[in-house]
Amino acid sequence: MRSSVILHLVAAAAAHYAFVARDTGASLSLLTISGPASIPDQWTTPPLNRALASFSIETAFFEEYLGNVSYPNTLSLNLFQNLKERGAAPQVRIGGITADSTTWNPSQDVGLYNYINASGALINTTLGPSFWNSVKLLPESTRVVMTLDLESLNYTGALDMAKAAWTGLGPDIISRFEIGNEPDEYPLDFDAKNYTALWKPWSVNISNALDISYPEFQIGATVKDPLWPYNTSQARAQFDCVSALAAGADDGHTVKTCSEHTYQYSVCDPARAAVATLPNLVLNVSVRYLDLWQPRIHSVRSQLGSDAFVIGEFNSVSCSGRDNVSNTFGQAMWLVSKVIRTINSTSPSSVYVHQGGPLALQSTTQLNHGGLSFYNLWYPVDNINGPIQVFPAYSAYVFVSDLIGDSMSLQTANIFPGRQVNGSSITTADGDPSAGQFSIYGYWDHSNTDYPAKLAILNLEIYNSTATYSRPNVTVDFSAYLSYPGQVVTARTMTAPGTDIKEANMTTWAGQTFTTGVAEGELVEEYITSGQIDVAASSAVLITLQNGNVYS
Repeated sequence: MRSSVILHLVAAAAAHYAFVARDTGASLSLLTISGPASIPDQWTTPPLNRALASFSIETAFFEEYLGNVSYPNTLSLNLFQNLKERGAAPQVRIGGITADSTTWNPSQDVGLYNYINASGALINTTLGPSFWNSVKLLPESTRVVMTLDLESLNYTGALDMAKAAWTGLGPDIISRFEIGNEPDEYPLDFDAKNYTALWKPWSVNISNALDISYPEFQIGATVKDPLWPYNTSQARAQFDCVSALAAGADDGHTVKTCSEHTYQYSVCDPARAAVATLPNLVLNVSVRYLDLWQPRIHSVRSQLGSDAFVIGEFNSVSCSGRDNVSNTFGQAMWLVSKVIRTINSTSPSSVYVHQGGPLALQSTTQLNHGGLSFYNLWYPVDNINGPIQVFPAYSAYVFVSDLIGDSMSLQTANIFPGRQVNGSSITTADGDPSAGQFSIYGYWDHSNTDYPAKLAILNLEIYNSTATYSRPNVTVDFSAYLSYPGQVVTARTMTAPGTDIKEANMTTWAGQTFTTGVAEGELVEEYITSGQIDVAASSAVLITLQNGNVYS
């Protein structure tokens, strides 16, 4: 017999949104969310961008992903098209560290050429005219962010690349230009002032050369985590979007968006590699870590607009991920949680998951060398790290695509564990009785803000396929969010036999797999009238309560 107690959330902003019933053991077993069901008055995000879940592809590896007109990569094209059909085409950033060693050659016969020296180090990349035809293989309506070389301090080279991209793709495809990748890591000792001294005239002069009369540039692309507390002199002096704007970077009115990069874990050196483990990845999608960006984001929005901040590059483990961590179903759980929690914590308009390969000149102490990155959502070609394949994490992006669908007005708020008075999501130390393992998010459409259109439920409790005990679950009672008793709702689940699973054919979203780039198998939806659902450990559930736009 299960005995339980009722716990009231301690956060003032969330106290009336959820009550928690727990058994007398250590784990959460029953969760009742009490409402009210209407959209909260505060801590609700702006309407979600349909292309919220987007991609950053390393410049040097772009044609490995897309192929070319003669030999298009069917797997990649199917995977991109599948996401588009569920709502909108993801945006694609062409960038990363190799963008700062990429030049334009109008006489080059091939679209992309990588010069690799005798030791196997990729030294530079050259693009030719046919490269733009490879970009055009992306699904129709895909918008592209093109990163230009800043580190070489060669304005003419950056201008030549911008002219070539503008001519080859045009304003219907180019969303914006980005000058430089992670300039806060350059050996040039950049700070906000000397960065701005270059960035501002470059952006103005390139705009004039292309006859662009509106903001078309993405500033920043910095990667160092914000210092805390944010209101110290050291934090204010840190080189980032805010300090660059304060230094006058937008005096020429060229800035459209601000980008920052986030990697919570790393294998760039042994010390950080030691903590880049699967349990840490899955259980530590730290809201406190995401909250570090809140002051910057508020400042950027106040200056540039509500949709001006993006996470322009992110993934689980920098320096190309970690085998048996970044290529597992655990990464899928991390990715869906990362996107959903990031949106609720910091509300970027888009997030760009990075895809590429280990680079010999990135770090002298890094764990990975050669092939494609372990954190990629799929391998488009055979390489030393594995054959052509789709990894479990791709299903996380399908989850997000189905969640947003083609809605233009979907807003979200955290239901459980809720928010603190200062806007931060509750963490274990501040009253989350699930110890950070469980979260519920509501999604309201402008057509009906009295009840959510959808609920996303994440159970991050670790469960491996090798476990010798039954898979735990949490029963969620969401009946307070039904518009009438007995209302029929549908549920789709992202699951695998365990977080340690690496195979896409053992990972399912609504009963389907995506090993060939298209959905295979019968679509499985659970129809619920009780207002309750069991959510297994290491799984994510999307509940549709109103007649929304869900791909089928």
